Amino acid sequence: MSSQEGRVHPISYYGDPVLHRRCAEVLVFGRGLGTLVEDMFASMYAADGVGLAANQIGVDLRVFVYDCTDAGNVRRIGHVVNPVLEATAGASSDEEGCLSVPGPRAALTRPASATVSGFDRTGRPITVTGTGTLARCLQHETDHLDGTLYVDHLTPRRRADVLREAGFAA
Repeated sequence: MSSQEGRVHPISYYGDPVLHRRCAEVLVFGRGLGTLVEDMFASMYAADGVGLAANQIGVDLRVFVYDCTDAGNVRRIGHVVNPVLEATAGASSDEEGCLSVPGPRAALTRPASATVSGFDRTGRPITVTGTGTLARCLQHETDHLDGTLYVDHLTPRRRADVLREAGFAA
């Protein structure tokens, strides 16, 4: 899937209500969902991201796309519809950022491996297991679809600092 297949949408920023609530389950698998996935890839690439949840382009549906490497530096590209974070293990602390909170990054500890199950855009069941950046991405994007941004995992003081640095009132 390339960015030329979809249409670029503007990124929703911190404070937009669609980012702060659980997204709706996808009930219809068809051409419209395929177009959404293509648009999400185009939007993610245009914003220089490694993952993007549908609500980050204002769409209230449980879908995310990703294009990042795992701990073995293997590039992984895909999408998950109606993801469920099934398993996590270990711990990894790294800098994390977000297209919806542009600019600053903050250290955040997350499990070092993660498994997400869901469906592809045709409704076929899929499972994605990741380590490294991919594990962080699977967790970050699933969080988005649950209405949680990475800054919500920070201490109140650090969250306020990051939001202020990004230009949002804390």
